Formats: sequence, structure tokens, C-alpha cells
Amino acid sequence: MQSTQQNDTIRNIAIIAHVDHGKTTLVDAMFQRSGVFRAGQEVAERVMDRLDLERERGITIEAKNCSIEWKGLRINIIDTPGHADFGGEVERALSMVDGAVLLVDAAEGPLPQTRFVLSKALKAGLSLIVVINKIDRQDARPLEVLDEVYDLLIDLDAGDHQLEFPILYAVGRDGVIKRSPDGEDEKLDLLLDTIVDHIPSPSVDMVGPFRMLVSDLGYDDYLGRLAVGKVYGGSVQANEALACIGPDGKAKPLRVTRLQSYRGLVLSDVTEAKAGEIIVLAGIEDVHIGDTVCSKDNPVPLKRITVDEPTVSMRFSVNNGPFSGKEGKIVQGTKIFERLEKETLTNVSMRVSRGDDRDSFIVQGRGEFQMVILIETMRREGFEFCVGRPHVIFHQENGKKMEPIEHLFIDCADPFTGVVTEKLSRRKGRMLNITSHENGRVRIEFSVPSRALIGYRDEFLTDTKGTGILNSYLSGYEEYRGDFTGRFTGSLVADREGTSVPYALFNLEARGTLFVVPKDPVYEGMIVGEHNRENDLNVNPTKTKKLSNMRASGKDDAVILTPVLPMTLERAVQFIREDELIEVTPKSIRLRKKELSAARRKIEDKRGQS
Repeated sequence: MQSTQQNDTIRNIAIIAHVDHGKTTLVDAMFQRSGVFRAGQEVAERVMDRLDLERERGITIEAKNCSIEWKGLRINIIDTPGHADFGGEVERALSMVDGAVLLVDAAEGPLPQTRFVLSKALKAGLSLIVVINKIDRQDARPLEVLDEVYDLLIDLDAGDHQLEFPILYAVGRDGVIKRSPDGEDEKLDLLLDTIVDHIPSPSVDMVGPFRMLVSDLGYDDYLGRLAVGKVYGGSVQANEALACIGPDGKAKPLRVTRLQSYRGLVLSDVTEAKAGEIIVLAGIEDVHIGDTVCSKDNPVPLKRITVDEPTVSMRFSVNNGPFSGKEGKIVQGTKIFERLEKETLTNVSMRVSRGDDRDSFIVQGRGEFQMVILIETMRREGFEFCVGRPHVIFHQENGKKMEPIEHLFIDCADPFTGVVTEKLSRRKGRMLNITSHENGRVRIEFSVPSRALIGYRDEFLTDTKGTGILNSYLSGYEEYRGDFTGRFTGSLVADREGTSVPYALFNLEARGTLFVVPKDPVYEGMIVGEHNRENDLNVNPTKTKKLSNMRASGKDDAVILTPVLPMTLERAVQFIREDELIEVTPKSIRLRKKELSAARRKIEDKRGQS
């Protein structure tokens, strides 16, 4: 019979918040205060953001574990992503904790991704501590934000015990915590003491058989695959014979070669781990997120981690263009598929399947931004491939076509309200609410199809002159709202292979916006710009000026080209149409037609019209 007890020596917490509300910076301050870093030690900012992409973009992409020691207790901390596209990371991270610190910006308040992550924490029954951060901002409104937090919790059906949370006010960057907005500055001792006092210790089976739920996977060049998870029962020792229960319910024998736990930011070897601890097992080859590692003599599975269904799919394929293999080291379809399958091992919200042919693969995920991060990671690893336009995943219910719907929040200056409303209405968006603020800005809420936001974000920033803020979360599925035109411009398509020259590009500028600069290599079917009109236009970017011995009086005019905005992955994903692809290499991002031959495209167009 299972007996539940409290392991009072441990606290397991997650830090949850919207993007850029200061999660990782607060964790830095907790490290400093708890003595993880010695006095005077030079430490990089946002030390938990270890990936290059996380540091460049200033966001958290992967949930990460660490721990600190405070007053004889160990506090295991998980820094979670704030973007809804990485919701799978949040869901697996919350399976290891017993409470959460909700961090909210004192000016922006709880935003859509706050709502998404918080709803997962409430469903898991976690205890909360609310920290209103950045109260030193000039536009800070901490008391109003606190009211918004209460409204959000009530809207998400929080339980009575979850509504009775401690409230702290912070300047996380400076390591300052207050009991009230106007109170005296206190050190982070106040936050750490609140975590110890308010977050419950893990409720586990201390004397029963060993059971651990695998919530994360890692890899070490020397130790092999690493399984990370929380111990729900019993204890385990290094080199102990165990069993792993997969989705089929069968127990496979295994032996752990090394047992580790987090000490600060690093993993340290331990001889024994008890229930309630978050540990890392090394040497397990065949293990997946959601599996149960347990005692060999008493194999009882734990409830598997469940995540929301994917909402977006993209087709990855082998690069079959003229420049294939010139810039990338890994171009084979088998290697690309192996890399995509490897991603699904550590990312529970992503799925991969083979396409119609052996050289194409369908990747399903939570959003286009998650796809962009995967593509960027792969190109930095030396892969070269092509990707198509993202598609939302439709469902069928009672014979009706259902599509994912986003709850969209727009914050923009009052003069831009008209153009934003008009364009979202064209994309089948429905206004739900509009609020005017004293500072001349307007907050508008829309219900829009997820497909409407593909290709709209850049357009929105242009319409609002870069001052607008757009956030959304998935609200559910509704009946298909009908077709709409996403892009009202065509493409300028190169009609031959060669090198672009200034003379040709100068004469093409009147036709639209260019994507290439002089001396860029081009090929037939490559998109070199955006046409001003709806139709595609075949052009020759390699055309040179005809030379003769006749000269006009005076010197020839110098060719001065308009600066070209570098093509980014996000911009490329939002730009391409159904018949277009993105060619991704470690050095370049090119746009192209699926069918490179202009003659074949013309024949296909005639067939489509007939």
C-alpha cells in the first residue's frame, strides 16, 4: 500500500512568465544571493540562456533545470519558456514541480503567453507566488496589474488555495524585492524565504518502490543519453538494476551507469537519490519523455505526460536546386530525417512523418516561430534543405471542417486602429473588445483563424511603423470561416542562371522590392524580389548594359541602388506562397519556385485555368 509523505528538505518550483518579463534575469539574482557564484566572480547575464539563439533573441527556448541551497534546503528551479510555441517545454517542466513563481511586468501586465503558461500551472494544481517585476519603469502600474492578475486567475477557474498567494514587488535586475510598491527595499532573502514557507514540499512515497517520470532528455559525449525527471517514490542508487516502462506498458530491464543531480548550474555525481528529488540518470539508451523508470522487482507505471495537439505543419525536403551541396555539409534526405526524428525525442510537442516521396518530410508543431527556431538550429549545424509554407492543421467534427482560432491582442497607437481593423477583418478576424488608454494607445482584442497570422506579423509592424505589439494564444477550434487572400503581390522570378549586376537591378527597382544585391548568384526559378502587382513576373537580373563606341556628351549616370533589407527566416516564412519554397543553407536564405522551369510553370498555369 502506497503511503504519501512530505520530503521537507526540497522545494521544486518553476519560474513562469510572458516573453521578456524578466524570468532569466531573476534567476541570475537568485544565484548571486544564494552563493552559487562566489563574491567578485564574473558571470554572463542571463546565465540560464545557454543556447546561442536564446542569447541572440533574448528569449528562453528550452526549459532548463538548476538548483540553489537556502537555509539547509535545496530549491530546484526550472526556467520555462514564455512563448506559447514552446508550450511542450512548459508542460513537461511543470510535471517536475510543486509550485510556481508567476512573474508579471509592472507596466505590460499579464499578456497572452502569461495566460497560456498559467493555465497549465493551475491545471496541475500548483501553488503560486506572484512577483510583479520592473516596478522601476516610468510607466509602471503595479496595483492595476495586480487586479489584472486576479481577474486572469478567476477567469482561468483558479482554486481557492491558488487565489491566496503571496504578492511581492521586484526589480529583478538589481536583486531588489519589496512587500509593497512603496515599501523598503529588501534583498532576495524575502523571495527565497517565501518560496520555502509557501511552496509545499514534494508529496511522495518515501518508503515504496523506486519510480521516476522522465520529463526531459539530454546527451553527453561520454555518458550517452541522459534521462531527467522527478522521483515519485522510493530511492535509487548508482549501478542499480532498474526497468523502463514505455508507452506500450512493457517493462524493459536497464542498468544506470551514473546517478547525478543539479548543484547550481552543473551536474554532480551522487550515490543515492530519494523521492522528491530531480535527478539525471545516465546510460539509458532506449528512453523517451513520459516513460517511467522504476524498480525492476515492482514495475508500476506513472501517468504519462500529455501535451496539446500540434496546430501547424511544414514540409521539409531535400534541396534539388542548381546550388545544391555548394554551401551545406549535410544534404542527404536520410540525414535530414534522422535529425528531425532526434528533435522529437526532446520536444514532446513536435511530430515528424514521411511525405509523399522519400525526399520530403512533414513536421508538425505548435507554431511558425517554433518551426523557425528548428530551421535556424539545423542550418547552423550544417544542414541544407528546403521548406514550404506553413499550414494550419484542420480537424473534422461531425462532418464539419474545424480550424484553430487564436485570441489576438493588439496594442498600438490610436491612428493605426483603422488599418489594423481593416486588414484583420479581411482575414476573417472578429473584434471582441477595444479599450483606449490615456497615453494615446489602444488595446484591441480579436478572434482570428491561426492561418490569418501567417504572413501578417511583418505587415502589422509596417502598418504601425514598428510601434505596435501583437500577441496571441490558441483559444480552441471553430468551424472553418472561409477563404481569404493572404498576399496581394506577386514575385519577381529570375529566368536564367548567372550573377546579378547593378545595371539590371536598377532597372528592376521600378517593378517592386528586391531581395538580392549585385554579385549575388541567381538561377532560373529563384525569387529575386516582390512584384508590385498580383502576378509573378519573369525577369533577368543578370542583364548588362550594351556597349558601343557611341557615347553621349558628359559622363554616364552612376547607378545608385536602394539598400536591400536582409532576408530573415521569419520574413521568408511569412512571404512565400503555396507554389514557393525557402532554400536554407548555412550561408544563405533564398526564395524559389517549387517548379524552377519558367516554361513548365506556364504550362501548369494554363492547365489550372482550363
